[in-house]
Amino acid sequence: MFGKLLPREGNFFEMFNQHAERIVEAARAFEQLVANYNDLHLREQYNRDVDNAERAADRVTHDVNRLIHKTFITPIDREQIHKLINTMDDVADLIQDCAETMALYDVRHMTEEISRLTTLSVKGCERLKDAVRHLNKIAEPAVAEATLKTCEEIDRIESDADRVMRSAMSKLFREEPDVREVIKLKAIYELLETVTDKCEDVANVIEGIVLENS
Repeated sequence: MFGKLLPREGNFFEMFNQHAERIVEAARAFEQLVANYNDLHLREQYNRDVDNAERAADRVTHDVNRLIHKTFITPIDREQIHKLINTMDDVADLIQDCAETMALYDVRHMTEEISRLTTLSVKGCERLKDAVRHLNKIAEPAVAEATLKTCEEIDRIESDADRVMRSAMSKLFREEPDVREVIKLKAIYELLETVTDKCEDVANVIEGIVLENS
């Protein structure tokens, strides 16, 4: 009788999609922040856009975690749902951290390396969204295979970001005479590379879901 009072399946896949959309919104807003960094008005606007997207992602995360406890039968394992949504939320949090750190550290100018890492972060987030979008159809072999290939693309993006960061660090310590700038830029480079790391973590969770449910 108790089970009949609970929903049999929550709309988890749609909520995953909503969260992934907010991640991409945050990433693209941050990309615009970097591109328009010299314009203080636009910088503040895009900073707000990042914050708004991150807060919206937080609300979806909260709703998913609440729904887990109210749903009698979930479409995939509860632990997988919990791990996926919270790892996705880490991506949104990290993008916000990047924007906040730039403001707190009063970074004066953007470097080529920040732009390259930002571009890779956006690509990782966009591919993450693509992978999440197909989770409700992974019982279909072709969809499962395509999703796994998308996850492999995310892995390659993370590897590219890792190479860019190593090169950026080498250049920074060789060429930047101001110790304060070294500290600031090192922190930004590391945060941006961590965004792609966390996208890879999401891809690993998705791979597990696909392999166990397809």
